[in-house]
Amino acid sequence: MRPIAQLAAIIIAFICIGCTPRKEFREMVCYELHTPYSVKYEATQNLENDIRQVMRDYYHAINPFDSTSIISHVNRNEDIIVDSIFTVVFNTAMHIAEATDGALDVTCAPYINAWGFGFKTDSTSVTQALLDSMSQFVGYRKVALTDGKIVKQDTRTILNFSALGDGCACDLIAHMLDNHGVENYMIEVGGEVRTSGHNPRGAAWHIGIVTPEDDPNGTNNDLQAIAQLDGRYGLATSGNYRNYYERDGRKYGHTINPATGYPAEQDILSATVIAPTSIEADAYATALMVMGREKARTIAEEHKELAYYLIYIDENDSIRTEQSPSFDKFLSR
Repeated sequence: MRPIAQLAAIIIAFICIGCTPRKEFREMVCYELHTPYSVKYEATQNLENDIRQVMRDYYHAINPFDSTSIISHVNRNEDIIVDSIFTVVFNTAMHIAEATDGALDVTCAPYINAWGFGFKTDSTSVTQALLDSMSQFVGYRKVALTDGKIVKQDTRTILNFSALGDGCACDLIAHMLDNHGVENYMIEVGGEVRTSGHNPRGAAWHIGIVTPEDDPNGTNNDLQAIAQLDGRYGLATSGNYRNYYERDGRKYGHTINPATGYPAEQDILSATVIAPTSIEADAYATALMVMGREKARTIAEEHKELAYYLIYIDENDSIRTEQSPSFDKFLSR
């Protein structure tokens, strides 16, 4: 090859190298919708528009505050074929309801509303008679998904996916990033998390577990522990220390026991669950708040893919922690 031709080839090579997209960590923080969310990801391109579209699709499927959403149509008993997002959330909810003997029940929305924690408030005075009347149309076995449509035994049954919705959003964004070839990311929606790979320093993702203190404004950031996630995991924490209210000198937490219709009265202040997906972690964290520590141990034995970290109050009103053996590897020392 002639010298001039060699020089031209070298110049072209340098130009091509300079034009090759370079991976870099990007961060998106959004407060546009009902729940704030953030996404850190390493990619060659900006994917903010794709992330926003995923969240719009998610809210269209299961946001009960939107009268045009699929779940709103379902709750009004209108004839509608549900989409793939709704289907995944519903089927996951039914599966975990069976696994937890109904501790997770997405039909207990009337109870949630009655206690003032739902998308509407039906009553300012909850009585046993009121809860008994609602129990006629509450129960996950009273609803099914058949040929793309929700079939109810009682038209008064309504659905609320808040117990696993944020986890679902994390998984949807993760799926989109996976399809774009993104290997390293951390997604956080409403406090629930989904990770893959490593952080910008090449280390595990570190997620703080907040000390449960009365904190209705969400300003407390004191950490009880730090979980480190190196790879593909979902993490979710459920607790009553932020979402509660006081009536007649008594505190009522937002976690409702579907079996009774009353707020769960366990000694657990918060439950953190690590699972293969965020939707599973989110759902099981809620269920453990209802089930209590003894049944949590049984769940961990039956489902080896799960790891939990519980913060509870003992008989001396002291804060204590308990974890499944499988959680130990996730604790940052």
